[in-house]
Amino acid sequence: MWTAAHARGVGVRSSTVAVCTSYNTAAERRAELSQPSALCGRIGAGLAAPTRQPALYMLQATVAALPPGDGALSTVDDTEVPGTTGSVAEVVELVATPGRWGRRWVIVGLCFLAFMLCNMDRVNMSIAILPMSKQYAWDSATIGLVQSSFFWGYLLTQVAGGVWADKFGGKRVLGFGVLWWSVATTLTPLAAGLGLPALLLARASMGVGEGVAMPAMNNLLSRWVPVRERSRSLALVYSGMYSGSILGLGLSPHMIDILHWPSVFYIFGSLGVVWFALWSAQAESSPQEDARCCEAERTYIEASTVKRRPAQEIPWRLLLSKAPVWALIVCHFCHNWGTFILLTWMPTYYNQVLGFDLLKSGIFSVLPWVTMALAANLGGWIADTMVSRGVSVTTVRKVMQTIGFMGPAIFLTQLGRVSTPMGAVACMMASQGLDAFSQSGLYSNHMDIGPRYSGVLLGLSNTAGVLAGVLGTAATGLILANGTWDEVWGVAVAFYLLGTVVWNLFATGEQVFD
Repeated sequence: MWTAAHARGVGVRSSTVAVCTSYNTAAERRAELSQPSALCGRIGAGLAAPTRQPALYMLQATVAALPPGDGALSTVDDTEVPGTTGSVAEVVELVATPGRWGRRWVIVGLCFLAFMLCNMDRVNMSIAILPMSKQYAWDSATIGLVQSSFFWGYLLTQVAGGVWADKFGGKRVLGFGVLWWSVATTLTPLAAGLGLPALLLARASMGVGEGVAMPAMNNLLSRWVPVRERSRSLALVYSGMYSGSILGLGLSPHMIDILHWPSVFYIFGSLGVVWFALWSAQAESSPQEDARCCEAERTYIEASTVKRRPAQEIPWRLLLSKAPVWALIVCHFCHNWGTFILLTWMPTYYNQVLGFDLLKSGIFSVLPWVTMALAANLGGWIADTMVSRGVSVTTVRKVMQTIGFMGPAIFLTQLGRVSTPMGAVACMMASQGLDAFSQSGLYSNHMDIGPRYSGVLLGLSNTAGVLAGVLGTAATGLILANGTWDEVWGVAVAFYLLGTVVWNLFATGEQVFD
């Protein structure tokens, strides 16, 4: 039975002990343990709010597996958690001890930094393209070609990155990707000096490296992060992309002004090499492979994630036969059409339409990414809270993604109606901020429907998303050669509306594949 001495040993206060010892029968204990909200109320100050739900989840999982009988719960603390080698007491020790920093958060933090570098290296071209186009006398169509060349390589490694991550582990694949794209970024000024074909090849090579990042990260988090922490963890990692956009767009104009445009490629690319050294020393592909992951944390992760066998063969026909997979593919395309246009063309829009100079274009391009970083984490917290309170995962994913589609659609339609530059910037900020709710919708769904194949599923859907980037970025250049920005936004809004319909008809949050 739980005792006061045992409770002190695992860092649990006496009120928690009372919860586990104040019942006359096992039936009474089981009844309340099946009601998380009621048990949270009884625990009160026993556990800090952030640690309650994981502890309760573990208790419920164990109680559900116990045989009936009045004495069955008398040794809950020593009971082995189903499917693991640890006891409930070990898990409570993990989640209740103040100040403990789990190894899973080291992985999440390093993925955050990788995605920050990913977008820093990607968006620096959207600023550098302004002085580069003047130096090399490029027209709008050529600018669109240069901007889209990144996506040629990015498209090639989406599915391959997922397959590699599922077979060889996310650590190796993500590390390779960051190192590859960092070297390609550093070589960009040299390639530009050699001519347009060499520059296009360098940008495509950079895309090859960045293409494996999302599938590899998805694979890593599906192994490291429990379901109840999934939305906020993904939101944190993806907010690294937004932070990278903020830093890249904010620093590039000043660096170009002081050190000239090649500096952004040399400096940003070098940071990736530093990250690779840190990643090699600190990361592992799963808790089972990490000697620094304590047994209690490993127990907690194993008990609240789906067991994954290595995917030696990918059942392509089965994957492509399911409507939720096609919902992911179609909606990723619809989402990325608008997102990548804003990512690559926003500084040009500010410069040509709003009349901002290079410095102002960079500064005001930062603001929408600030709202995205904040909104992504807010959306992740809302989504996880809804799941913990019993809302179905399907409902949560559909609500979050509907906001992620309809929010940008509404505000992009207002760009042609606003009469001031600040009004246009505000519309951009609102559009991108609401778009970030997609991280708790579309981008969390691959691990929901197929944990074992999450890397491959993300590779499939992101291939469609990258195709949208290739076509959307190039098409914008062609549209602007003969048309207006209103036409550009109109196409993006049409895809957002299509995505909303498809997602709500065919998406699910339930597991579809073993």
